[in-house]
Amino acid sequence: MLLAAGTVLTGVPGTVLSARAQEAATLEEISVTSVSPIQGRPAAPAAPSPAVPFARAAEVLPVVTNTFSPVTVVPQERIARDQPRTLGDALFDRPGISASTYAPGAASRPIIRGLDNARVRIQENGIVNGGVSDLGEDHAVPVNPLNASRIEVIRGPATLRYGSGAIGGVVSAENNQVPTFIPARGITGQVTTGYTTVDNGRLGAASVDAGANGIAVHADGFATATDSYAIPGGIQRNSATETQGGSVGISAIGDRGFLGISYSHFNALYQIPGGEAAEARTRLNPNQDRVLARGEYRPLEGPFEVLRFWAGGSVYRHEEIGFGHAHHDHGDDDDHAHEGPAGEGVQAIFKNREVEARFEAQHVPVFTALGTLTGAVGVQTSRRVLNSQLESFLPPTESRVLAAYLFEELAVGGGLRFQAAGRIEGDRLNSIATQFPGSYLPTDGDPLSYALTRRFAPKSLSFGALQDLPYGFVASLNGSYVERAPTGAELFSQGPHHASATFEIGDPTLRLERARTAEISLRRADGPLRLDATGYVTRYTGFIYRRDTGNRCDDDFGSCGSGDELRQVVYSQANASFYGAEIGAQLDLFAVGDGWAGIEAQYDFVRAQFDDGSYVPRIPPHRLGGGAFVRANGWFARVNLLHAFDHTEIAPFETTTPGWNDLRAELAYTQALDPTVYGATEVTLGLQGRNLLDDDIRNSASFKKDEILLPGRNLRLFLTARF
Repeated sequence: MLLAAGTVLTGVPGTVLSARAQEAATLEEISVTSVSPIQGRPAAPAAPSPAVPFARAAEVLPVVTNTFSPVTVVPQERIARDQPRTLGDALFDRPGISASTYAPGAASRPIIRGLDNARVRIQENGIVNGGVSDLGEDHAVPVNPLNASRIEVIRGPATLRYGSGAIGGVVSAENNQVPTFIPARGITGQVTTGYTTVDNGRLGAASVDAGANGIAVHADGFATATDSYAIPGGIQRNSATETQGGSVGISAIGDRGFLGISYSHFNALYQIPGGEAAEARTRLNPNQDRVLARGEYRPLEGPFEVLRFWAGGSVYRHEEIGFGHAHHDHGDDDDHAHEGPAGEGVQAIFKNREVEARFEAQHVPVFTALGTLTGAVGVQTSRRVLNSQLESFLPPTESRVLAAYLFEELAVGGGLRFQAAGRIEGDRLNSIATQFPGSYLPTDGDPLSYALTRRFAPKSLSFGALQDLPYGFVASLNGSYVERAPTGAELFSQGPHHASATFEIGDPTLRLERARTAEISLRRADGPLRLDATGYVTRYTGFIYRRDTGNRCDDDFGSCGSGDELRQVVYSQANASFYGAEIGAQLDLFAVGDGWAGIEAQYDFVRAQFDDGSYVPRIPPHRLGGGAFVRANGWFARVNLLHAFDHTEIAPFETTTPGWNDLRAELAYTQALDPTVYGATEVTLGLQGRNLLDDDIRNSASFKKDEILLPGRNLRLFLTARF
């Protein structure tokens, strides 16, 4: 189980080194735990191995070779250098992943293989994040990545562990909010700060873990603030942001497992740039409180070797504040997020209460004539209550899910392993449905509204094979059949959503969405060449999407066809085919000091069409990138160019998106310190540049692409200390 040049990728602390890694240093261990409920039998909980000189581990391409499905890992070192303010920022340039960039730096949700919102589950420490970002691109994800120990992105069959809402993938932010280890020296932590020139951005984040005598505690906090960001030739008005939050947690840790609980808080205030939102000075103020409990027990005997549980609940609320929809004199031109002049008001309120629990039991290995069989069974339940007021588009909606799943793996020898997984769930959704005319234009009388309960029973199956090949390569082949139940927004939407400039209409008669996927991967984590390449094809029956009707509306349905403020979008179903590839590679060319100089490259694309030949809306562009790097003697230097091609495969009423070039460079130095003298084990200071060509960058997957540009030339100064 290796991660590029020797980093261990397992739920069990340990060290596995390649010859190349021994020449330099042991890289910091990274655990990948979200992909499968089947994990090696761990020893007693322990602290991660001590951190190593940062520059030596920096930018070693993380390649996970022991999983059946492809996994993207963003390690803590990368997070500390890039200092992303959202999960979308953290993942935007990873192969196969993009982001919505609706409000850059604030509301930017990951897009995986062209799929977003209801098809991408976002979770923190195994439990759903609990916000309303799946209801609208203008809604922030209430997860800040600055204190994450890693971010995992799971695609393919492994998503059956989490539900039909993860049909496109899972983005999992992992940290130690519920402590799982006692630090070797009694206390460990990290402090990071940074400044960005493009938006006068300031940030700070800190985390600390401590423990003794079987009790471990954790605390973390973060704060960020930006002014409206610069674009080529000016300022993107109404794009200022600020966020803050933190968490505390405590666990009891023993020889056979642990039990812990944490509390976290998140709040923000951010503006929505572009079009009517900027004119109305629209801003949102998400606020969330979240409680999470986790535990693990390892019996000495019996049919199960590990029992695990996760349980969490959250209360979320945000207001959409602005001038409403009349044009007003804005007064001053202050770009900071703040309360504006008189006449403003709350235009919409969103509330979300959500609880989720999951229990897994991993059985002891079974030795058969074919090989060793390992597996785990799990149950999952959740309840979500959405409530919105004023001009919001969704009536009060309750959703309940109860599910069971099974994963089994068979190691037959010769480096060949098989995996089979299945899931069945029951979904129930209650709300008020509205039956609109087939033309989606007003006729005599109001549309009929009525209470409705929809029930679904999605079933999913997958099968995969993983084969070790010569020279450290690993190949995998997966096939899956996944059913997804429609969400409350897809069924029951019925009104204006001004922050996203849409008039959204659901379809209460939607059926299950069905996806059949085949994917093949070739990966290599060891040695001078690291490679992570995957190709896939998915056939959707009843693909649910937001179809632009071409009609324009104002504040009510009676204005549709004669209004001009909001795009009318209708949730519809059609058969569709997706196929694409995502490739990342890195090659060490020659030794420099105690490290290496080398080159890297990436390429990704997704093509998505309906059966009638038209294209699926808002698909990311083809992207090609590459560059060179040096990591040696505490230094890390990198120059890289990411090119997006023109996006011309557009849906009706969409516009083409010109290509762009993002030239990036970085220089950082890490100094190891004596903690008894300095109180820290190492300090990293660096300078990073993004969009150094000051290019016009528009995101073809964004509703806002014709109204806003992404940030222009930016320099980031960052400082991180570990102790």
